[in-house]
Amino acid sequence: MSASSVVMLPYAPSSVAVARQRLSAELAAAGLVSSSVDDVVLVLSELLSNALRHAHPLPSGQLKVAWMCSDSQIEVAVSDGGAHTEPRAGRPTLSSLGGRGLGIVEYLAERWGVRHDEEATTVWAVVAASWPARNGHNGMTATPALREVG
Repeated sequence: MSASSVVMLPYAPSSVAVARQRLSAELAAAGLVSSSVDDVVLVLSELLSNALRHAHPLPSGQLKVAWMCSDSQIEVAVSDGGAHTEPRAGRPTLSSLGGRGLGIVEYLAERWGVRHDEEATTVWAVVAASWPARNGHNGMTATPALREVG
């Protein structure tokens, strides 16, 4: 089983809510258990918020958000136009107002990292998937094709 989506979103704070809603609806419709949906959506929100806070948009003026599901995991990724610094998990003090985003990603994800290409920096994370058993095996009943949404 695998399914994936790619979403081009405006470089704007409102895109976080749009991405959360689309990912949540797609994962819930696919049958992912709600606690896993919540974890994946939170990870995507943190990656997207960090891109908006610290990076530039892609040359198109947008951000690219993607996710791919398999039987055991979900990978989420946010591509932007890069920043002056490399994404890394911070160690904020208890009174710090920010700096927890990638720490949350580190906690919820099995692994995360950064990929660079000519025009984009992509920060990705892999979160364990928990699908209810169906007829003695895990997985979704349909395999949608990769599609552009936007």
